Amino acid sequence: MNDFTDAAREAPETVAHAVPRPRGRVRWAICALLFAAVVLSYIDRLVLGVLKPQLTELYHWTNTGYGDVTGYFQVFYGIGFLLFGWLIDRVGPKVGYLLAMGSWTLGHFAQTLVTSTSGFVIARIPLAFGEAGTYPSALAAASQWFPKKERALAIGIFNAGANVGAIITPLLVSFIVAGMLLDWRWAFIITGLFNVVWLFAWWRFYHKPSDHPRLTIEERGWIEAEPSDDKGRAGFLTVLRHREAWAYMAGRFLIDPVWWTFLFWLPDFFNKQYGYDLKSFGPPLVAIYILADFGAIAGGWYSSHLLKRGVATGRARKRAMFACALFALPVMFAGQASNIGIAVVLIGLACAAHQGFSTNLFALPGDQFPRYGQGTLIGLGGFAGAVGGFLASKSLGLLLDTVGSYGPFFVACGVAYLVALLVFHLLNPHYRNVALGVTR
Repeated sequence: MNDFTDAAREAPETVAHAVPRPRGRVRWAICALLFAAVVLSYIDRLVLGVLKPQLTELYHWTNTGYGDVTGYFQVFYGIGFLLFGWLIDRVGPKVGYLLAMGSWTLGHFAQTLVTSTSGFVIARIPLAFGEAGTYPSALAAASQWFPKKERALAIGIFNAGANVGAIITPLLVSFIVAGMLLDWRWAFIITGLFNVVWLFAWWRFYHKPSDHPRLTIEERGWIEAEPSDDKGRAGFLTVLRHREAWAYMAGRFLIDPVWWTFLFWLPDFFNKQYGYDLKSFGPPLVAIYILADFGAIAGGWYSSHLLKRGVATGRARKRAMFACALFALPVMFAGQASNIGIAVVLIGLACAAHQGFSTNLFALPGDQFPRYGQGTLIGLGGFAGAVGGFLASKSLGLLLDTVGSYGPFFVACGVAYLVALLVFHLLNPHYRNVALGVTR
C-alpha cells in the first residue's frame, strides 16, 4: 500500500522553490505561539479530570453525572468545529483565535462558579465551543505562514502541544491544589490567567505575512513563493461535493476516537488492570505522551523530508501515514500485557503513531483546497471526529459493562489506522488540487 502506483498521476507540485531558505524566523515564532495555544487548550480541558476525585468526594458526584460532563463536552466541541470552520474562512486566523480562546477562557473561569455535574455541563459549553476553534485557527495560520515543504513539520510541532498539555496538567494542578494548599478553584483561575497572557501576545504579534512588520524580504519571498488563493468563500455544500473532503472527514471519524478514548480512559485502564491510582499512574501517562510528542514531530518531519527530496505531495503524506499505521498495530496486544511497562510501550507507540498520522492528515486541507475553503473543511473534519469519539466512548462503556475487558478495544485501535488509510486512499487516490465553486 505504501507504493500507491497511481500516485504518478497526481497533480504536480504547485511550485518548486527557487528562492533560498531565508534567515528570518518570524514564521517559527508564529509556530511557537500556535504550540503554546494547543498546550493551553489541553490544560484547560483536562483540569477537571485531574480534580474529579476531590470534587466527587466533596460534592458526591456520580459516574453517570461525570459521564454527562465529558460526553456533552464532545457534542458541543463537534458543533463548535463546524461553526469555527465556517468562521475562520471569513475572519481569518487572527480574529478567529482571539474569539476561540476568548470563549474557552470564559468557560474555563465559569467552572469556579458551579459545584454540580449539571452546572459543569453548562459552564463548559463555551469552553467546548472555543476549544473547537483551536485547530481550524492553527491550521489556517500554518497555511498562511508555511509553504508545503515546511507545513507538515510546523503542524507536527504545534500538534505536539496536545501531549505537552496532557503531561503538564496533572503536575500543575497537583502543585496548585496539593502543593500550594489552595482551594480547587485556583486551579482554574491560575491556568486561565495563562490564556490572558497568550491572547495579548497573539493580538500584538500575529499578522498576515504580507503585513507583518518584522518579516524580512527574504522570508516573505520564501513564504509567498507559492501562489495564494485567499479570495472567495465556500459553503459546506460546496466543500462536500468533493471526494477529497470525504477522505479527510472519514480519516478524522476513524482515528480521532482512538485519541479521545486514550485521553479519557487510560487512567481507568491502569487502575483496573494494574491497580494504579491517582498517585501512581502519573509517570506512565507522562511516558506515553512523551512518546506521542516524538510521533507528532517525526510524522511531520518524515513527509517534509520526502517532499524536499522531490516526492509528490500525496505520495509523501501517504507514505508517512502508512509508516505510522504500522507502528500502531502492536497496541492490539496491550490488553494482555503482563506488566504495566509493556503496556506503556505499546500504548505509547500507538499514541505516537496517532499523532504522526494525524499530522499528515491535518495537512490535507492546506495541500489540496484553496484557503477560502480550508476552514470549512477543517470544521467538517472536526465534527466527524467528535461524532466518532462520542460513539467510541459510548461503545467502550457498553463493552466494559458486558465483556469486562479492554482487549477488543485495543484490537480496534490497532487496525484503525490501516483502515483509515485505505478509505482515505480510495476516496483520494490522486491527491490533486481541488477547484471549489465560489459562493459570496
